[in-house]
Amino acid sequence: MASYVASNMKWKVLASRSLIKDQWIDLRADRCQLPNGVVVDPFYIFKYPDWTNAVALTTSGQVILTRQYRHGIGSTILELPSGTVDESDNSPEEAIIRELLEETGFTFESIHSTAVVSSNPDKLNNLVHCFLAVGGKKVKEPNPGISEQIEVELVSIKEFKRLLRENAFLQSVHIASAYYALVHFDRFFGIFDP
Repeated sequence: MASYVASNMKWKVLASRSLIKDQWIDLRADRCQLPNGVVVDPFYIFKYPDWTNAVALTTSGQVILTRQYRHGIGSTILELPSGTVDESDNSPEEAIIRELLEETGFTFESIHSTAVVSSNPDKLNNLVHCFLAVGGKKVKEPNPGISEQIEVELVSIKEFKRLLRENAFLQSVHIASAYYALVHFDRFFGIFDP
């Protein structure tokens, strides 16, 4: 990943302590010194594994979406299939293939990386790997995780674009992934028309 930050802007970590750590969250407090000498204490960082998501297309060209309850905002929202890169995954691509099968029951002819983004580079240390999955065929019923209640929806590309224009998606990293997928549609299908 390219760095666009001047090296003299990097903070020096003077001390770091873990505040809470379990399988889902690792919160630490850093004591940092800025290049101008100012000390910030504490500066909180949430450590998470990397995440993945995909704009997934069936063999008939429909976009596979999910609806899922998100307790943080207390709402059921429209999303892209997504999930965590587990320790057992050899790569983000392997993780999204697994997540697509678990959440949607589809396998895909090809998976293309479209972008790597950060949901909040100030407080979160992880990256989000965005993919375009093409040629999806349903091979089984979805089998999401125990805490996930997911409804799968298929929409046309035209409807997908309408949903994006009408702000039907709240998950910011999914919106970024949708944009990058549309940019790459031209490469694969010659149909970029945001």
